[in-house]
Amino acid sequence: MVLKDVNLYRMTHIDNIPHILQYGITHRKSPNANPNFVAIGDISLINSRDQKQVTVDNGDFLNLEAPSITLGHFIPFYFGVKMPMLYVIQNGGNFVPEPTPPEKIVYMACSAIQIIRQQNMCYFCDGHATDNLTTFYDTTKVNDLAKIVDWDAVKASYWGGQENLNIKRKKQAEFLAADDIAPNLIFGFVCYNDAGKNTLVEYGIKEEQIKIIPTAFY
Repeated sequence: MVLKDVNLYRMTHIDNIPHILQYGITHRKSPNANPNFVAIGDISLINSRDQKQVTVDNGDFLNLEAPSITLGHFIPFYFGVKMPMLYVIQNGGNFVPEPTPPEKIVYMACSAIQIIRQQNMCYFCDGHATDNLTTFYDTTKVNDLAKIVDWDAVKASYWGGQENLNIKRKKQAEFLAADDIAPNLIFGFVCYNDAGKNTLVEYGIKEEQIKIIPTAFY
């Protein structure tokens, strides 16, 4: 894996797509944020990220002067699909208000290098962003991103049990973008079935940009 081949994925409710096609992937505090945004994630986790500060030490644990950032100030992306959070989104639990059926969930795919070129500020990490074992990196380390992310963990189909906690942590590595993502930077959409695809086409997305991948869902 090299940087130019690294893609980023963000999940959203299909009802949010028309706004995204017009304004892009926006931060919820952006002036262009969707006033009718349909949330699908864990509300408690979203709120906790507004307070959660992490240190960006680029792997130098002895750097006591490393800067800190607040997770909630950034738009998070995953490096893969079918993350543990998706299971909760589809089945409910924790602080997910109600389950979202897979046909209502859409992945948006972007090129990491294209977003890096567009962003004023971005970071990435090697595991779940709120886990204390996770290390954060800035763009000075971006050429090492493809080596830092554990791709075996990202693609792992099983991460259950206490013995696999670190696989589960690394599977949920994130890329954090400070600025809204322009619509033209979304090169593809992944949906669950034909019904989802037909809705996306009705929204004006070209068929060649849409992939039906049921295995990307639970």
